[in-house]
Amino acid sequence: MRRRLIVVFLVPLVAILLSLGGTAAWSATRSIQQAFYTEQLGDLGYFVTSARQALRSGSATVIDAEVKRFEVVYGIRVLVFDLAGGLWASGGEGDDVLAEDEAARVDLALSGRRAEAPEPVFPWIAAESSLVEPVFDDGDVIGAVMVSADVETPRTQILQQILILTLISIVLIGLGVILVFQLARWVLSPVRRLDEAMVAIERGEMDARVAEDTGPPELRRMTRVFNGMADEIERVMTRQQEFALNASHELRNPLNALLLRVEHLSTGLDARWQDDIEETREEGRRMARILETLLGLARGGRADTTISAVDLAALASRRADAWREVAAQRGVIMRATATGPILCVTDRTIVESALDAVIDNAVKFSPAGAAVEIDTHLDDGECRLSVRDHGPGLTSEQAANAADRFWRSDDSGETPGSGLGLAIATDLLRSIGGELRVGSAAGGGLQVTLVLPDGAEQ
Repeated sequence: MRRRLIVVFLVPLVAILLSLGGTAAWSATRSIQQAFYTEQLGDLGYFVTSARQALRSGSATVIDAEVKRFEVVYGIRVLVFDLAGGLWASGGEGDDVLAEDEAARVDLALSGRRAEAPEPVFPWIAAESSLVEPVFDDGDVIGAVMVSADVETPRTQILQQILILTLISIVLIGLGVILVFQLARWVLSPVRRLDEAMVAIERGEMDARVAEDTGPPELRRMTRVFNGMADEIERVMTRQQEFALNASHELRNPLNALLLRVEHLSTGLDARWQDDIEETREEGRRMARILETLLGLARGGRADTTISAVDLAALASRRADAWREVAAQRGVIMRATATGPILCVTDRTIVESALDAVIDNAVKFSPAGAAVEIDTHLDDGECRLSVRDHGPGLTSEQAANAADRFWRSDDSGETPGSGLGLAIATDLLRSIGGELRVGSAAGGGLQVTLVLPDGAEQ
């Protein structure tokens, strides 16, 4: 944007300055040429008067001396011709042979025609300027006078004027470039600050703001709107964090009381209930870990992840067992398959929570008698947990939106849910560098894959 703005400002400015410089140079050139031509006409008028007197007296002695002195002092050649076209008076010792165009002008003057103004030429074209004027006596032509002057002096003056105007134009263009850069910087400074503030907010610095006292008025209004938006976002985020903190904190006490009651009840049960009691304890401990993760997210915007080597096949089998009874109530069969132990260095609690969200979604949308299949495998150095159901499935366009918050398919009907399960799983996996992929399964249904980077290879 800065480059485009500079081009938009600079090109018209340079074009205007060059046009003005060219116009000024041409005007100076014509002014010098006109002054030179006026001086020639004055000299020509003076010598026409002197030549008339000399031609009437028939003596060229006086005008010869005057012409010679004029050429020595001013470097201007003056020639006087009689009515027959013969050279009657000149400076004397120089080469007085006329060029073809000069001879033609002399003949024209002897016929009674006055000298015409020279055509405008560039200063480096003309080498010499000659004017010819007829000499009249009582209305009759008795001779002609030619004044020839070297144009080196006016040409030098013209070139000096062009050089001066060129230097002035270069200086003005340089100043214009500096002005345009400063103007572009002033106009875009609020945009640059907005960009820096947005990057800071993206990094989690919710207090980042932009000063509203710089830049054009239109951009100042945009800055005020951005600051207001940032204030609102910070307020909403603060309320969410406070809610998460309060909710997670308040849930810890009932959970601890529930675990204590389980321990109390276990003392009165025989050995047949030992497996059920241990599963209940493990679920309670897992809920405690989830609450600790939630507290970490609420306090610092990210969880204090505990990275360790996790057997994903065993984890999937345990979660399938935990969901088997819930699935059975809906007539759904849970299956967990794996070719063997699959170790992945990751956060166990986050993977379990994300997998639970996906399994919950699969169980809700599976028809009675169908199976939910959990498969664990390695693929291109990535650990993958795939949950496949045999429900109605989604189109490719719907699958692309399935992980959005509060999104639900039009075919979900009366199925309970808020549209947050896959979105929560996506956020959890993203916090550990993972990814959630949603797509249609071969043969119908939906397949959701948890892709986990192996931390041991990083």
